Amino acid sequence: MEFKAKDIAALLQGVVEGDGEVLVNNVSKIEEGKPHTLAFLANPKYEQYIYTTEASVVLVNHDFLPSQIVPCTLIRVPSAYEAIAVLLRMYENMRPQPCGIEQPAYIADGVEMGEAPYIGAFAYIGKGVKIGNHVKIYPQAYIGDGVTIGDHTTIYAGVKIYHGCVIGSDCTIHAGTVIGADGFGFAPSGEGYNKVAQIGNVVLEDQVEIGANACIDRATMGSTRIKKGVKLDNLVQIAHNVVVGENTVMAAQCGVAGTTKVGAHCMFGGQVGIAGHLKIEDKTMLAAQTGVTNNVAEGSVFMGAPAFDASKYRKCYVLFRKLPELYGQLRDLEKEIQTLKSKQ
Repeated sequence: MEFKAKDIAALLQGVVEGDGEVLVNNVSKIEEGKPHTLAFLANPKYEQYIYTTEASVVLVNHDFLPSQIVPCTLIRVPSAYEAIAVLLRMYENMRPQPCGIEQPAYIADGVEMGEAPYIGAFAYIGKGVKIGNHVKIYPQAYIGDGVTIGDHTTIYAGVKIYHGCVIGSDCTIHAGTVIGADGFGFAPSGEGYNKVAQIGNVVLEDQVEIGANACIDRATMGSTRIKKGVKLDNLVQIAHNVVVGENTVMAAQCGVAGTTKVGAHCMFGGQVGIAGHLKIEDKTMLAAQTGVTNNVAEGSVFMGAPAFDASKYRKCYVLFRKLPELYGQLRDLEKEIQTLKSKQ
């Protein structure tokens, strides 16, 4: 399908600069732009490409001020990144969507299923499962007994959801993720460890997205809870009885130990590790590979392991890089002192 620049601008409530009649039929990265495609510029690091791109139309922020002549049509919007996200969602929704129940698939007696489901081949749907409207369950997914899945949720191939877990509406769970496996609970005994039964569940609220091969463990008692709007990247581990607050995001390979409470609107970089039984307050930002062993106050920005204030960490890192030089100077001073003492 082809769209005119002026029509895209009207859809995004943007302003056209250039030829509003130019047609686009695909999208491209600005550094790899091709004729009749739409690109976007949100990060100033990529500004150089807007002067050479072959893309026909580029989305830019309202405040973008070009330093050279721009060869393409511009559409100015409040946020180019948000605008391209809107367009990509629309593009994705235009693709043909699977529907119906493929065979072979196992659906136990008593399953409640809403309108227009998609159940892929070799999927397993256990007893007492409740599935909302327009849910998609891709091949080889396992949905355990008593699971509830809300409307418009997508569960990709190979996902495993253990018994009694609750998945909200408009959620996306990517391939290979396991939800509701036992929490890591073992009681020390004289001869080893006795397993503590994990009798709780996992609750994902609405609009949660979980990346591929992530693990969210069921609670020992009660619920491990992932609140509305949370986005977890691939290979994230959430332990038993953890609570993750609304609209918090975690990059790949983060790990949160048992019973820790993470606030709302937090942002964690890759490989962040958080010890158990802690409280991470709202709007906390943790840089990649940060290791947290104590409670964190609201709005904190931490780096390092053990974690401490990011601005102090950067200053310490400057000194750390100079340690070999400083150590050499210290050894020279020690030698000079020893020489002076020997002459006394």
